[in-house]
Amino acid sequence: MRLLIVEDEKRLALSLAKGLTAEGYAVDVVHDGREGLHQASEGTYDLVILDIMLPGLNGYRVCAALRAAGHEVPILMLTAKDGEYDEAEGLDTGADDYLTKPFSYVVLVARIKALLRRRGQGPGASPVHIHGDLKVDTAARRVFLGEDEITLTAKEFSVLEQLVLRAGEVVSKSQMLEHVWDFAYEGDPNIVEVYISTLRRKLRPALIRTVRGAGYRLDTDR
Repeated sequence: MRLLIVEDEKRLALSLAKGLTAEGYAVDVVHDGREGLHQASEGTYDLVILDIMLPGLNGYRVCAALRAAGHEVPILMLTAKDGEYDEAEGLDTGADDYLTKPFSYVVLVARIKALLRRRGQGPGASPVHIHGDLKVDTAARRVFLGEDEITLTAKEFSVLEQLVLRAGEVVSKSQMLEHVWDFAYEGDPNIVEVYISTLRRKLRPALIRTVRGAGYRLDTDR
């Protein structure tokens, strides 16, 4: 999943980015409200972490502008402020959740996972995806093939997650790069093929089919 952090406290922003990257997310960071609005409008993000007190354009206005333009990306607002009025204003502008600084990193990650589940699966839906003997728990980030648990790295899981969330559909290499890596990635795009090859070896080759010229598909019948 690809996240955007809009936070002017650079040390905090980079610390969050480092931790979330280790969790398996692709993370982009900007430190200005106007740049955050531009990035969120132009990029393909699964969630935006948005500070309220920003230079250029505050978080309320960024959130309101995104919603007015029809963007439905989940928005988690961060602020050093405290009080019912601030929370109400944030939620009124279209934010999905609200976290007051200082906050626990564990709580932040839990909120992010909850918002991503709510967006991708609908209210009350299970985070467990079962396709034949393949079972993927996107909340616990665990994978089972039959009775055996398969150990994957954070990046391997993220690649598999993109295929699972779009099971039966073709996921292009560019879509994979956008959601699993980040917009600043300038390495070899064939890195996707490397991870697909590893997943086939750890799982079962027939589970992931190459659709020539289009991308990859989780073959739910195999």
